[in-house]
Amino acid sequence: MLKLYYAPHTCALATHIALEEAGAAYETVRMSFQSEDQKKVGYLAINPKARVPSLVTDKGVLTETPALLAFVAQTYPAARLAPLDDAYEFARAQAINSYLCSTVHVAHAHRMRGHRWVDDEAAIKAMQRKVPTSVGECFGLIERDMLAGPWVLGSAFSICDAYLFTLAQWLEADGVDLAKLPRVLDHRRRVGERPAVRKAIADETSQALC
Repeated sequence: MLKLYYAPHTCALATHIALEEAGAAYETVRMSFQSEDQKKVGYLAINPKARVPSLVTDKGVLTETPALLAFVAQTYPAARLAPLDDAYEFARAQAINSYLCSTVHVAHAHRMRGHRWVDDEAAIKAMQRKVPTSVGECFGLIERDMLAGPWVLGSAFSICDAYLFTLAQWLEADGVDLAKLPRVLDHRRRVGERPAVRKAIADETSQALC
């Protein structure tokens, strides 16, 4: 059985959603960043990057959200979570998820994780001040050019929708001007109404309360 290591309010939610959408048999392990579970010896043996998500499979451990999402889509093709029969369209999905991972998430991380890049407190504060603009510009591009409609890739829900929804959860905290993102907000609302998404969020919330 697949085992997903996650922490609440992180990008791991995207993989959690994909597993639910796929109807996969899986279990979850909740990590606490407050307790620095990701830095403990037991978890470092699973993922030496000390990050989430991590997905334990029968072949080994996978990390990095785009890879996990592609794995779920390819492992459960009947769920049709990616255009697996079209090399170009699948590459387009990968390009979108790579942008969400390498650019959008990194811009967001400057708000809380500035110490990853610099030690100077003034520089960290400057990075934090830039977040509403940098994240806003990322989502502005998504709003204009990357939402085919009604879903990210077009007519079918995909792994890209799970990932975009997850990062869009952080817009308010990042101080982004929501008035400029009506299509992104509509997408976030519609994804949030899906039963699999509600279940994934409820599972993470209920575990957090245990």
